[in-house]
Amino acid sequence: MPLVLIKALKWSLRWTPIVLVWFIAISLIYFGITYLQVWMASGSDDSSQGADAAVVLGAAQYNGEPSPVLAARLDQAYELYEQGLVQMIVTTGSNQPGDLFTQGKAGYDYLREKGVPDEHLIVIVDGSSTYEELAATSRQAFRFGIETVVLVSDSYHTFRLRQISDEVGLEATVAPTSGKAGFSHLMRETVAAGLGRIFGYRRLDAR
Repeated sequence: MPLVLIKALKWSLRWTPIVLVWFIAISLIYFGITYLQVWMASGSDDSSQGADAAVVLGAAQYNGEPSPVLAARLDQAYELYEQGLVQMIVTTGSNQPGDLFTQGKAGYDYLREKGVPDEHLIVIVDGSSTYEELAATSRQAFRFGIETVVLVSDSYHTFRLRQISDEVGLEATVAPTSGKAGFSHLMRETVAAGLGRIFGYRRLDAR
């Protein structure tokens, strides 16, 4: 074996473990800090500022009936509407393969039954992920004269919602539902937010 290859192999064997240890250490610190940011954000609510519209992030629906998670988000948006903090409510979310109803339409029907007038409701069904729903909302906001929005989702989503809103150009605050953020949800959001900041949420969503 040539001497230069032997030296390169020795160098690799010497430095690879050191580089690996540093990589693991930096990753643990980075995701540890991100976890704290996600956890701290989950306890915040800035909905009292008001906005032009409340945007309800999609969740599961069953044959047009909102799941408990989606219903909690819709109820939160309705409360904001009743308090006069928003003038419109936007329901978002497409359908899963085989579904007859979209999440956005299920949300629309739910709010209509609660008495919200049709002219105060907007349905956006472009998007099956948080990024796609917010990007679609950003694209259509100007069409409806919406400049500011308050995003309604579960509390553990708060940090990532703010991050994605900045990326898609939405001027947004967040009004989380009252459910407590569980550890597994916080960990999942930590990974999603951590990777999103490194690669960009749009690029990560396209993978």
